[in-house]
Amino acid sequence: MDGRWPAWGADAGLVVLTLVPPLLSQPYVDTSQAAWASLTVYEAVGAAALLLRRRLPAAAFLVGFGALLAALVASAGEGAKLSPLVFLPPAVLLYSLGHHCASWRRTATAVLGVAVLGAAGLWLNRTTADTEDLRGGLDVLAALAPMPLAWALGFAARTRQALLAAAEQRAADVRRRQALQAAQATHRERTRIAGEMHDLVAHSLTLLVVHAETLRARGGELPDWARAQIDGLAAAGRHSSGELRDLLRMLRDPADPAPLQPAPGLAELEALLDHHRAAGGTAALTMDLAPHPAPGPVQQTAYRVVQEALVNARRHAPGAPVRVRVEGDDGEKLRCEVVNGRATRRGTPGAGTGLGLVAMAERVAALNGDLTAGPTRDGGFRVTATMPWKRADA
Repeated sequence: MDGRWPAWGADAGLVVLTLVPPLLSQPYVDTSQAAWASLTVYEAVGAAALLLRRRLPAAAFLVGFGALLAALVASAGEGAKLSPLVFLPPAVLLYSLGHHCASWRRTATAVLGVAVLGAAGLWLNRTTADTEDLRGGLDVLAALAPMPLAWALGFAARTRQALLAAAEQRAADVRRRQALQAAQATHRERTRIAGEMHDLVAHSLTLLVVHAETLRARGGELPDWARAQIDGLAAAGRHSSGELRDLLRMLRDPADPAPLQPAPGLAELEALLDHHRAAGGTAALTMDLAPHPAPGPVQQTAYRVVQEALVNARRHAPGAPVRVRVEGDDGEKLRCEVVNGRATRRGTPGAGTGLGLVAMAERVAALNGDLTAGPTRDGGFRVTATMPWKRADA
């Protein structure tokens, strides 16, 4: 309804603007009953032709022009005259013929039919009109002479629309081609990054796990503390290798981002802290969660925040105790806090690039959450992430 109403409104307005002027000017030409009768019938047929001009432009033009000839011949036969503005509807119909009719055969047929009707009407007019001034002649030719201009204007309007549509289509094709090129470039870059990560990181992790497993096989020759460290090193290497494989597959085929293993969540926090303890750290976990489980994206982000905070603690504050607390309101928000104390021994010089905190902040911000990180009064460091559930559910 909304899409059709503007076209019907334009048609109604055009009918009024085309048919009202002859009615207004007719009293100044002839007020006889015969003139009004011929004009009324002609305008009724003309209104129908104008309403059909978009769908059937050639037929509408033939009908409208035939109605005009019939009205002129009938009124002249009764000794009445019509207003010269009765030629306005055929001019509009001829414009519509040039604008809406794309078939040259139909256009030529309509023009030929109008020529035949015009010749027949002129002959009938000369045989039925009583006086010379009611017989058509140069006055009719003068009214019909500008008619081809109306068709030319309609044809020019149709040509302009076709050119605009072709330009828009070319622009759309260019945009699609640019989008395709950008997608191909992105895919090539993903593939290149995946290859480099596989050649460098994955190879190094594999060697790390192999060496750790080799040392585990000779665990009887090592002290107890070394065996525990090697077990943690091997477990961390295997875990990182699995996540790296998932990341590499996502980089190579982003249309299939399903991980090879389940995404980590709050249930895996205890295992994450076990890895931290195996690496020589001290960690305590406190969880106060509602019965209703948090959304998956919130759980995964909380896991990554704790993971990055533990890595930073091992880098910058080795040996410091770490406290992890996770609190969740039922259906409201999740709060995750990681606090490490003062380092008991010197950290690794130049460790870290500062991108870990940035990545954590981006993950939390993607869920419309807040992340704060900074030193504590006792020389430690605190990381706090608060994430609402509603954004993750959406």
